[in-house]
Amino acid sequence: MSSPTTEPPETDPAFIAKEEDFTKLPSELSHVDWTKPISWSKYEPYPPSHDADAITTTDDDGDKQTVAVAPHLPLTPEGTKPSFKPPHKALEFHVHATSGRARYTTVHLPHGPVATPVFMPVGTKGTLKGLSPMDVTNSDALNNQIILANTYHLALQPGTELIRDAGGLHNFMNWDRNILTDSGGFQMVSLLKLAEITEEGVTFENPFLSDNNDKEGETNSSNKKRTRQEATESGSMMLLRPEDSIYHQNNIGSDIIMALDDVVSSVADDKTRFQIATYRTLRWLDRCFAAHRRPHDQNLFPIVQGGLDVSRGGLRDVCLAGFRERDDKAPGYAIGGLAGGESKDDFWKVVDHCCRALPDTKPRYLMGVGYPLDLVVCTGLGVDMYDCVYPTRTARFGVALIDGEAPGTLRLKSHACSEDYRVIMHGCKCMACAGGYTRSQLHAMLKNDNPLAVSLVTHHNLAYMMALNKRMRDAIKNDAYGDFARSFVCDQYRGKDSGGQDVPKWVKDALAAAEISLD
Repeated sequence: MSSPTTEPPETDPAFIAKEEDFTKLPSELSHVDWTKPISWSKYEPYPPSHDADAITTTDDDGDKQTVAVAPHLPLTPEGTKPSFKPPHKALEFHVHATSGRARYTTVHLPHGPVATPVFMPVGTKGTLKGLSPMDVTNSDALNNQIILANTYHLALQPGTELIRDAGGLHNFMNWDRNILTDSGGFQMVSLLKLAEITEEGVTFENPFLSDNNDKEGETNSSNKKRTRQEATESGSMMLLRPEDSIYHQNNIGSDIIMALDDVVSSVADDKTRFQIATYRTLRWLDRCFAAHRRPHDQNLFPIVQGGLDVSRGGLRDVCLAGFRERDDKAPGYAIGGLAGGESKDDFWKVVDHCCRALPDTKPRYLMGVGYPLDLVVCTGLGVDMYDCVYPTRTARFGVALIDGEAPGTLRLKSHACSEDYRVIMHGCKCMACAGGYTRSQLHAMLKNDNPLAVSLVTHHNLAYMMALNKRMRDAIKNDAYGDFARSFVCDQYRGKDSGGQDVPKWVKDALAAAEISLD
């Protein structure tokens, strides 16, 4: 580990754009041919990327032509040990099997291997609510290899300097496996009322210190807001620059850290704001790379932004082209700016567009997505990693995840469960199901606000997600992912003729893009 620094680095003025340049295309992209798809390091079944080798063929008339071809993706046997060679000494990516665009891989990280597809539970403040690290690591039903924590929240409480002095978040929370930290960029959307975004960074009003915050840190509009100067003088303002985000994440010591990006709500109606944010995300990425002092044991992932614009040469392409220029510095990539209320049709098209562009030799992480159906669809499109608060948050409302008819949930507080003496889901190995806790018993415990019930349902929901991950990996290993996805979808949507629901059009369209037919 590099020696700790007590302060984040200053911003290099060379990275700061003038306001009149906010909407100008970055100079490094002036040579890009926007009429062609943006992609690199692609293998079958994707079309060849711009860097693909060309071969000469002869047609029936004897005419020769040179065409680019996508090679077969090299596969690595399971169990192969990592060598952690430069340029990315803290990550090695092994693809073991593919099934269409879905892939079974291992992401080797400093705290052990992570098999993908993988869902990462969210421990925002360094803990999974209702579970101890032992509940996670000592359970065959969970056995998570990686969890997520949030930089913004940890920087506020307890402070990343304290975490650093405790030996990093792994020691602080007694967790010996991998951690991924978000950069704090998402809070630009979730805490927008408390934030001001400039070229320098984003300034938040601390929800824990402000006088006008209500629950969950959201501003109560009926209270008189203090001026920003008053908030600054009171010490309740927090400036988060790219340099600050990386400084905090270096202190935390997570295995994967995220670049600070300029995030705009996917449902915002401001084209200029999206353009500014996309170009700024590239400038901020350069600042993140420059500030990163632990590349030997922490992996910095850029986050693709660009709103919902997947047009040829559109904002997603601009961001992707910018990342292609910086590919030697990035051990993996994330797809951001989604799961914010956009239509499912827009959602899958952005995921599809990014997976078609991003290199097949590095992991792809879809941020903030955790509905089981979304995982099944997006894995078919080529995503490897996911995170979301959904399984744990919905457990705190007494809702369990189960197989079967959409939406695939069981409301344990409902009257229907009061005299139901079955476990949540037959065959589940979680503490609740394996322990024999019936739906009726959990119903009564939840109605009486028994905290044990929340822990049991949380354990169940995470066990469900881990089992789903394994089912997807097994299907890919057997080159049967299309069959698995078809079975999963048809189990949730039996059709109106069978007394269920019809498959949503977006699901059909997304799977068709992955060449998976539901017929």
